Amino acid sequence: MKKIKIGLGMQIFIGLVLGVIVGAIFKGNSAVAAFLQPFGDIFLRLIKMIVVPIVFSALVVAIAGAGDLKQIGKIGLKTIVYFEIVSTIAIILGLLIANIFHPGIGVDMSAITKTSISSYVNTTKTTSNHGFVATLVNIVPTNIFESLSNGDMLPVIFFSIMFGCGISAVGERAKPVLKVVDGIAQVMFWITNQIMKTAPIGVFALIGVTVSKFGVASLIPLGKLVISVYGAMAFFILVVFGTIARLVGVNIFNLFKVIKDEMILAYSTASSEAVLPRIMEKMSKFGCPKSIATFVIPTGYSFNLDGSTLYEAIAAIFIAQMYGIHLSLAAQINLVIVLMLTSKGIAGVPGVSFVVLLATLGSVGIPVEGLAFIAGIDRILDMARTCVNVVGNSLASIVVSKWEHKYDRGKADKYLDELGKTNSAEVA
Repeated sequence: MKKIKIGLGMQIFIGLVLGVIVGAIFKGNSAVAAFLQPFGDIFLRLIKMIVVPIVFSALVVAIAGAGDLKQIGKIGLKTIVYFEIVSTIAIILGLLIANIFHPGIGVDMSAITKTSISSYVNTTKTTSNHGFVATLVNIVPTNIFESLSNGDMLPVIFFSIMFGCGISAVGERAKPVLKVVDGIAQVMFWITNQIMKTAPIGVFALIGVTVSKFGVASLIPLGKLVISVYGAMAFFILVVFGTIARLVGVNIFNLFKVIKDEMILAYSTASSEAVLPRIMEKMSKFGCPKSIATFVIPTGYSFNLDGSTLYEAIAAIFIAQMYGIHLSLAAQINLVIVLMLTSKGIAGVPGVSFVVLLATLGSVGIPVEGLAFIAGIDRILDMARTCVNVVGNSLASIVVSKWEHKYDRGKADKYLDELGKTNSAEVA
């Protein structure tokens, strides 16, 4: 009798389904939510524990063997240009969808339970001076140990690049240092694989808590918003990302095969950090040079939040429509510009989409208190935009690799074949 092997992706999916069932059965039961929450929190903390050291060590090793600062600068410029183009497309698409489908018109505000947004307001106050220029300045750390402890990704990336270039420049004398850092990277990837074995439990707990808190009934008054957001996300992944992938000679569905486990995990946990280490590892196997994958993907966590910007555009128009506010074309163009700036200026803070909206709505005359009406279902919407962010950053590493003429098609095809054999073995 053959032993059936269930892959990680299926285990996570089973955890997701069981979490929905348990959450629905014990809806409104605070005791069950309190019991499950620690399991979800521990899983997310385990992930956060490894993100910074794995980004630092993997990037240093990749940069040390890749070349000089001039080459990295060229890659960085191309990466930022690509991020800006795609993020702008996301914002414009969000505005178009909101204007075509009018998700906020006819919404009965008296039927919606308002949720406190005070925590987001406080976060906005602490980040209100973080404009785009300030973000660029803050990329350079004053104390790298402080940046490492705070998990400030951009300063960590900057220092890692400089450190890797330093090792490359020093040469033979720095090889012992490189060997140590490479050892750290290998150890961190091993730890990542061990932590991922607990992912189904973490997903089960997080989804169980989410469903038990809001329930399906709370989605009904905001059904048009949920459908509009999920429809927009699906369209963006399949059409926009699909077109970009085709332009660089990659089938978007092959990319899905590579990162399907991470897509399910990102959706379930609403956390991009949960999949960052494995995404870097997988895209390196899928034909991208390590120096590009380990640079582009972490950088995208601050500059390439396509799902978030798409949602922010829809949410802004939704709130305006709910209050009966007509936004002129000039006001919507202004909204695009403001979202482009604010989404970069405070990327990476908790509840980033809400913080960006709080910093944006007032500038175009939309009542910020309208966010209280959608805060209750933000977790459900966050799950979708997180999945888009993960796909977007994975695709970005391929685009930049192709742009640099360094994408290894043979390596990618070989990895796809290996995945196909693994999946066949699991089914058998």
